[in-house]
Amino acid sequence: MRHGKKINHLGRKTAHRKSMLANMACSLIEHKRINTTVAKAKALKVFVEPLVTKSKEDTTHNRRIVFSKLRQKEAVAELFREVAPKVGDRPGGYTRVIKLGNRLGDNADMALIELVDYNETYNLTKPEKKKSTRRAGKKKPSEAAAPKAETKTEEKSSSKEDKKEE
Repeated sequence: MRHGKKINHLGRKTAHRKSMLANMACSLIEHKRINTTVAKAKALKVFVEPLVTKSKEDTTHNRRIVFSKLRQKEAVAELFREVAPKVGDRPGGYTRVIKLGNRLGDNADMALIELVDYNETYNLTKPEKKKSTRRAGKKKPSEAAAPKAETKTEEKSSSKEDKKEE
């Protein structure tokens, strides 16, 4: 029985697994989406989401905690500067895993893991369309008839004058 065994070891020793997840997390923060296997994507999701939650509150303590996991100064800076404000109102679920199919070489299940707020095609918040109709708005009969009558009489008089000149 596997009671209490929540970590997917991914066929690696502890140090290798931690380094790999840290590097993948830095790549995810930098590029906003990466392609990997489904197992690594699920392990990365568990690794990254608490870091994004920590980054929502920009304190020195939280920066040091995140830096101890990521170990890249630029990734920590981008996480706190750009990613955190964008996901500030979201209560969780900062990443999305989309299954892509199998890899050609070894038939491994592949997935795309991305930060949710950085994909415009999947975002549910679409800009509202401006309502417009094909028909013209209703006008008062006196306003609509008066300008038309004047323009027609002017046209008739100008056309008569043109004929006389010829």
